[in-house]
Amino acid sequence: MTLSPIYRKVAFRLIPILFSCYILAYIDRVNVGFAKLAMHDVPWFSDAVFATGAGIFFLGYFLFEVPANLILQRTGARLWIARIMISWGIISTLMAFSQGSLSFYLLRFFLGVAEAGFFPGIILYLTYWFPREHRAHMIALFMTAVAAAGIVGSPISGFILQASNGWHGLQSWQWLFILEGVPSILLGLAVPLLLTDHPSKASWLSPQEKSFLLEKLDHEQHQKLSAGEHAFSLKDAFRSTRIWIFCLTQFTIVFGLYGASFWLPQIVHDSLTQVDWQIGLYSAIPWACAAFGMVWVCRHSDRKRERRLHVGLSALTAALGFSLSALPGLPGWVLLITLSIALTGVLSTTSCFWSVPTAILSGTAAAAGIAWINSVGNLAGLVAPELFRWMKSHHGMSTALLTLAAIQACAGILALTIIHPKQT
Repeated sequence: MTLSPIYRKVAFRLIPILFSCYILAYIDRVNVGFAKLAMHDVPWFSDAVFATGAGIFFLGYFLFEVPANLILQRTGARLWIARIMISWGIISTLMAFSQGSLSFYLLRFFLGVAEAGFFPGIILYLTYWFPREHRAHMIALFMTAVAAAGIVGSPISGFILQASNGWHGLQSWQWLFILEGVPSILLGLAVPLLLTDHPSKASWLSPQEKSFLLEKLDHEQHQKLSAGEHAFSLKDAFRSTRIWIFCLTQFTIVFGLYGASFWLPQIVHDSLTQVDWQIGLYSAIPWACAAFGMVWVCRHSDRKRERRLHVGLSALTAALGFSLSALPGLPGWVLLITLSIALTGVLSTTSCFWSVPTAILSGTAAAAGIAWINSVGNLAGLVAPELFRWMKSHHGMSTALLTLAAIQACAGILALTIIHPKQT
């Protein structure tokens, strides 16, 4: 569906800012996968410490996600997103000074606490500006930041590891955390000047444009009420069977995303090259493919006003990609193609998926429901790195990739089963 000039204006104003914020968030969340490549000589570090530290982030994230999103609803996006970014930037920078496994775990845990509320807050924020018929496209544009973080962040991370070892007495993995944490602090300081909380407060919109946006959103709210979505109170958001099924679906989707994200540099290292900057470049390829693929899929979903098949078939595509990646003896370039298919499927699945709960929730229930779905779903990030490590060490990389494939197949089956064709 083609955007009207007003929605294009809003998109050009807001999406680049949100996109940039999410790039930094995702880099700070997963750059521990690159740091791992340079920490092999650190006495207290191991694959087990890495997997636990990568996953414990999501425990802090889970515990504080819903309260953080409820605060955002009350205080507005500008100040709360700024607070989130500044605090996670500081903690990410402090990761450089981990002195042992305990401090490493604590900092990863508090990084999750600091970032809690960011992603569901942005999803909620987009519902203040865009109606459901444009939402999948807007969410996809925002979420291409995940792919862009891989495209941009992977080469940068590889370059930092290659070039910075020994600077001012610090090791390259320490510089990685410092140089990738500081930009989050700086952008966080600028966010209050760049974002607007609501269309009614947008000085960059004319009175006629404000009226158009507000009338469209009011009309959508009345449609939700007439369809019965008013039954979702704050308490209902936690008791609803439908919300819990969304949580389970999101869990299976996220499992594939973080299973691949944290271990992709290691896969490239083992199959293609051991040169740090080349690992970064090769790791960017699957993310670049995923960026183009997910935007196309979500635009097609908006145009057809259909979610179930787009979410389900994208998840099954991810399962196919991971299955092909598990074939033994694949040349490195073929492995990159299969992982590109897998990541394209995963990102297309999650960006289309979020158009469904945002179409049925509103008000405080939306703030709590979206955060709850995301926080429970992101517990997969606690499980995926550890399970992937265990499968890899006990049964080999192929079995680990087949595990991701099986869980993505479950995501596809769940989506095709539980998403109603009319939930757009």
